[in-house]
Amino acid sequence: MSWGPSLFLRGRNCYVPDMTKLLEQAIAKACELSEEEQDALAITMLALTEGDAPTFSLDDETRAAILEGLEQARRGEFVPDEEIEALWKRHGL
Repeated sequence: MSWGPSLFLRGRNCYVPDMTKLLEQAIAKACELSEEEQDALAITMLALTEGDAPTFSLDDETRAAILEGLEQARRGEFVPDEEIEALWKRHGL
């Protein structure tokens, strides 16, 4: 096993085995979360990697809507904050 990059976690360097750059970025971002958020993310990751995650199917329309939303995000097309705040307010959030 070769050892990949070093991550600086909780005041110390941790060396991790072959990790993709994307996973490394995700873990670095996760380190910025609160302890409670990190635990929630860890539970989700463990469920996904242990095969315990629920599975579901998407219909073609839903799949297309999700893919379009991801494309809009890549292009930087986001709903203005004011519209989101109005939506939250309408729903009591």
